[in-house]
Amino acid sequence: MSPTKPIQKKTKKSRIRKINDWLHLWLGITSGLVVFHLGITGCIFAFQKEITEFIHRKEFFVEVPANKKTIPLSILKATAEKTLGGKKKVTFISSYRQADRAWEFGAYKPGNPKAFWYFDSIDYYDIVLINPYTGKVTLVSDYKYEFFSIIKMLHWSFLINHPIGQQIIGWSSFIFVFLLISGMIMWWPKNLKKSNFDKSFKIKWKAKFKRINYDLHNVLGFYVMIICLMLALTGLVWAFQWFQTTVYVVASRSISPPKQIVAQSDSTKSVKAIPFDVAFETAQKLFKNAERIGMSPAGGGTATIYATGYSGKETYWNFDVLLFDQYTGKLLARKNQRDKNAGEALIGMNYDIHVGAILGLPGKVMAFFASLIAASLPITGFIIWWGKKKKNKNHPGTKNLPQHH
Repeated sequence: MSPTKPIQKKTKKSRIRKINDWLHLWLGITSGLVVFHLGITGCIFAFQKEITEFIHRKEFFVEVPANKKTIPLSILKATAEKTLGGKKKVTFISSYRQADRAWEFGAYKPGNPKAFWYFDSIDYYDIVLINPYTGKVTLVSDYKYEFFSIIKMLHWSFLINHPIGQQIIGWSSFIFVFLLISGMIMWWPKNLKKSNFDKSFKIKWKAKFKRINYDLHNVLGFYVMIICLMLALTGLVWAFQWFQTTVYVVASRSISPPKQIVAQSDSTKSVKAIPFDVAFETAQKLFKNAERIGMSPAGGGTATIYATGYSGKETYWNFDVLLFDQYTGKLLARKNQRDKNAGEALIGMNYDIHVGAILGLPGKVMAFFASLIAASLPITGFIIWWGKKKKNKNHPGTKNLPQHH
């Protein structure tokens, strides 16, 4: 009879490791549903531009005439307002360098600021697409109830207008950051021998469901950790003012707020030309290389016309701003992207980083899969916990028995 193989005991976990594991479990259970919600809504929203433009391709894209001459912006604006019944005022406009794009005219008016739900906090939010060469309206959309708008607000605050909505999202995101770090601590192999390497970095697809689920939680969680951290941390910038301030101060190495451009329109002066068109024509000349120009009409009094030139076709972070006198169209002030400090620039990138657009389509693909995997982690983690719970319940004495490797 051969001698029995000596029983090897598992290395005892340190107190810190035990605390880490315990927190990972219970914080994961606490925030799991919210993390799942954020992951799924993030996935759906990732390709909203591509999906919307595919569905409404005929409305978003127009035929370009040989002379490429566009109708004055003030006339197109009036057309949009007439289309919306004449009572709604256009508050923002997007024109495009890309010649075959319809221009967007948006009318937005806030509702009850104390309303609990998102829908009650907006009076109206409409988008009108117009062919800039013919003046023909190609699409009218009630953006308040548009599918991706609802998805965005679900992701933002569960459609809740009260601060509690963002607090729930914010603290769940904060917990998720901890879960990613604590999960890394739990996952990290003690040594990188080939056997440990395969267990830690590869999914064993031929194994039983329990093992596959375990690998889906640990291995996939490892591969998307950095991207998920970026998604969570950029989410925290919106959720908590203190976090945004911290990011700004660290990046800018200053507690001084960003310099604001200030200018006022002079109501005692006027010109024969239409000031809004004068301002837009100047913006087009000064923003020759801009992919998009956003125009915001002035609200009266000493308010100014805003023109924003975006360098990216879809991104928002790289932009210059011009301020015009609403009565004359005269340029009053300018602030360029290069004038911003590092903190201001980083905060400006937050949205584009969060949705992955800052890296173009590859960035969106990464954000999509990271969000999908993030949504799966609470599910696979719960299955792991439930399996261990059932095992301990069926074999209550196993905890005290020596364990084989």
